[in-house]
Amino acid sequence: MIKLGLALESPLSWPLPDNVKSVFSGRQGGVSLAPYDSFNLGDHVGDDDHAVTQNRALLLDALNGAESIQWLSQVHGNCVVEAGDGSQVLTADAVTTIKAGVVCAVLTADCLPVLFCDSEGKRVAAAHAGWRGLADGILLNTLKCFDDPSKVSAYLAPAIGPTAFEVGPEVRDAFAWAGDDCFTAGQGDRLYADIFKLARLQLESAGIGAVYGGGVCTASAPEQYFSFRRDGVTGRQVSVIWKTC
Repeated sequence: MIKLGLALESPLSWPLPDNVKSVFSGRQGGVSLAPYDSFNLGDHVGDDDHAVTQNRALLLDALNGAESIQWLSQVHGNCVVEAGDGSQVLTADAVTTIKAGVVCAVLTADCLPVLFCDSEGKRVAAAHAGWRGLADGILLNTLKCFDDPSKVSAYLAPAIGPTAFEVGPEVRDAFAWAGDDCFTAGQGDRLYADIFKLARLQLESAGIGAVYGGGVCTASAPEQYFSFRRDGVTGRQVSVIWKTC
């Protein structure tokens, strides 16, 4: 991964078409004050509105070839929307586009961000997958936006890792199809879930061409990433993908 400034990283291990760019952010380099310090991009977490607006402007300015960012009001559902011109916030947990210059963005602070692109660089998408959205098919619904799943690749950006993601039996029940290797026993009826593995298995079962990334834990890196599970009141990082032409 390469540092781009403003705590932005580009997933070098993901072979994208020349006209497609992707980055995900960390928490450093912005203007927000604690506990949102400092590159918070979420406008729903209690941060100063002016700080968030400035951070979002810094983000857009750093994305070469980007004209607008399509922000979402994420509801832990399974709805996918086509991006507009960025002037309105859309309610959904995934966004897709074929338009150049329009950035697909999802905000997270432990949930799994998944970025999608087809091999010809015609369509891109970004999805927000908490365990509820993942169980309800948000990634599968996003993959259905593409003509041929076998020509699509996805990238699993930083999320809460399997040593930190403690869950109850209801989460195991929601993924009854998954093998026991996706979960580790905790105290009592508690479990530790591997959201990266669950997402990878789900996408591979749907015939996706390739899945990259996974394994970078937000909860265990307090200097790098926001984590709701770790901190409670905190900011949000973003994962974005866009076409330059």
